[in-house]
Amino acid sequence: MASHSDTLVVFFGATAGANGGKLGSDEREIILLVWQIVDLHEKKVGKLHRCLVKPDTLELTDQCKEDTGLTAEDLVEAEPLDKVLQQFQQSVSSEVKCLGRNSFTLCVDSPHVIRQALHPEASKKNLVLPECFFSFVDVKKEFHKCCPNASPVQKLTFTSMLEYVGLPAVSEQSMGEMEVSSMVQLTLQILAEPYSKQTYVVNVFFLSSFSSKTEPVDSETVIRARGLPWQSSDQDIARFFKGLSIAKGGVALCLNAQGRRNGEALVRFISSEHRDLALERHKHHMGSRYIEVYKATGEEFLKIAGGTSNEVAQFLSKENQVIIRMRGLPFTATPQEVLSFLGSESPVTDGGEGLLFVKYPDGRPTGDAFVLFSCEEYAQNALKRHKQILGKRYIELFRSTAAEVQQVLNRYMSAPLISTLPPSPMMPVSVLTTPPYLPAASSTRDCVRLRGLPYTAGIEDILEFMGEHTVDIKPHGVHMVLNQQGRPSGDAFIQMKSPDKSFMVAQKCHKKTMKDRYVEVFQCSTEEMSIVLMGGTLNRSGLSPPPCKLPCLSPPTAYAAFPTPPSILSEALYQPPLLAAPRPHQTITHSPAHTLAYYPPQPHMYMNMNMNYTAYYPSPPVSPSTVAQPHPAAAAASSVLPQHGALVRMQGLPYNTGVKDILSFFQGYQVSTCCTEIKALKVLFVGM
Repeated sequence: MASHSDTLVVFFGATAGANGGKLGSDEREIILLVWQIVDLHEKKVGKLHRCLVKPDTLELTDQCKEDTGLTAEDLVEAEPLDKVLQQFQQSVSSEVKCLGRNSFTLCVDSPHVIRQALHPEASKKNLVLPECFFSFVDVKKEFHKCCPNASPVQKLTFTSMLEYVGLPAVSEQSMGEMEVSSMVQLTLQILAEPYSKQTYVVNVFFLSSFSSKTEPVDSETVIRARGLPWQSSDQDIARFFKGLSIAKGGVALCLNAQGRRNGEALVRFISSEHRDLALERHKHHMGSRYIEVYKATGEEFLKIAGGTSNEVAQFLSKENQVIIRMRGLPFTATPQEVLSFLGSESPVTDGGEGLLFVKYPDGRPTGDAFVLFSCEEYAQNALKRHKQILGKRYIELFRSTAAEVQQVLNRYMSAPLISTLPPSPMMPVSVLTTPPYLPAASSTRDCVRLRGLPYTAGIEDILEFMGEHTVDIKPHGVHMVLNQQGRPSGDAFIQMKSPDKSFMVAQKCHKKTMKDRYVEVFQCSTEEMSIVLMGGTLNRSGLSPPPCKLPCLSPPTAYAAFPTPPSILSEALYQPPLLAAPRPHQTITHSPAHTLAYYPPQPHMYMNMNMNYTAYYPSPPVSPSTVAQPHPAAAAASSVLPQHGALVRMQGLPYNTGVKDILSFFQGYQVSTCCTEIKALKVLFVGM
């Protein structure tokens, strides 16, 4: 008995929209299927079958009507896709059996009809396709293998292929019959000889896996999908790309700054051909949402999905496991409590070994955990406990991926810790009477204020927000305002090259959207900017000065001298603390009065970008790398600190501690009288 590779079913399909090389790109339904059996061993040809398919939406494009010669009226009496596929299976099985065969292989002119039309539509309609639709022979690729000197595969046509092998063109005029007849002649000519014909397989399942950061990833195989529902899993994304082969562990869901999914994913395919087919699904629908599909790079994929953690690799070493993420766990939750919470209906793989608690670098729990289940049934039972109570907290449960496990651990392990902040060394204080970076206060309105920024906004977002006006920003002219906790306040100031430029920015960008939030843009002066950076307020009622009478005379507070920006800021800010290399003491003669402490500017406080745009400003009272220009009266009264002195920093003070408590604590030591201005954050010692 001949093998199944000697029995081919030449198969062709058309949709209600684009056909040919764009088949399936517009997400239209199949309206026509044509097939014919070819016995290569006996060189026999079966009956030509042509079946119309009734789509759910009886709407055909003009191009489709012209190509196929069909109208909506022709399809009214046709059978739906599931019925036509049943007819196909019964008809082919009967003919193959009559030929003395027990199996066959599909032969198509391109993978589009299988990968881009049939499988996606069957997935959306929850149809189970016969097994024969999961493998096929591509006649154009087989022709190119036999005739390598012919045109590239993408440029081959039935006319050119038949002409190349010396066969006459097919005379049938109706669409489908002509293509099938042409493929039958080509298969009898080029596939009748006994040689190995390559069969392409459509993957049924997507397999999760762990990706290493050292693993090479071809950028020609990666795409970025945007607009995904936040609850989408890797299996949902694989279903969206049904018919295409995603690499093992090739779905990486992206997270936002708060560790939640942001509606994007990076997907890695097994080849560039599959990536190109995936790009044709741009703006196809997942449920009621359309999904945008763009090119991406291997570096972007590894940044999200790659890792080096042996703990994660060991956790994910059990293949074909369903991963569930738990969020909001009590920090004191134990593995046994989590297993009890999930219950006996959803047993965890290997008990406690199937739990992975996410922790900070110092071992503190984050409230997140990942759980492995051996089958979908157990995972669904666990998901039923979504928002049920453990301890005094409700727990969120949702499907997760191997890439998300790695990404969550990467995020928490790289988060800066306030507890690791080193204490301030004792050092002499230098004095500088003129500010090096903060501009002199002026009434010239050459600045703009951005109010209502998303707290996750960075410098790149602001530059993108300003668009073409970015070229008019002064160097070091972007000032991000932080609150007293060192977190973004939602405000920023930008110095422009002229008042005209700032006026144009305020007019063009006011209430423009940044990350789903509209941002207010106001024109302002350098004086107004300086007051806000010093802790004052700027609102519709006008300017309000900082709460301190002489704010410029107080040294920077602890959070200004030792900034600890949160993880939502750029990684460029995760730098060693300031005061590591103080400037040498300078002797300047001043009248005795309050002092002006100055900490030298550090290069790493500025973003390493094209124009070296910005530094982050805590507010109030000053930036660690700048000193606000003092009021003229205050400048006249300023003085230098005693030469023989030092500062010490006190941590862990009670919140109700006053200056008297500090002085009592250091009873017996000589303390400078100017410490009353320091508000118990730093104390100056003399003659130590």
